[in-house]
Amino acid sequence: MPNPKRKMSRSRRDKRRTHYKASLPTLSKCSNCGEMKLAHRACPSCGYYSERSVFVPKS
Repeated sequence: MPNPKRKMSRSRRDKRRTHYKASLPTLSKCSNCGEMKLAHRACPSCGYYSERSVFVPKS
């Protein structure tokens, strides 16, 4: 198998990685309270998931 002849510099390596960026998480509106929450997770403000109470929030 071919191997690199020389070490690739940090600058050259990072130029290739410029397109690797973190993306924002997908948010959806809670069906119970209307606040934004992570998709497929229970709402942290009211504790509901899919129109059912999953847990009671602390505050």
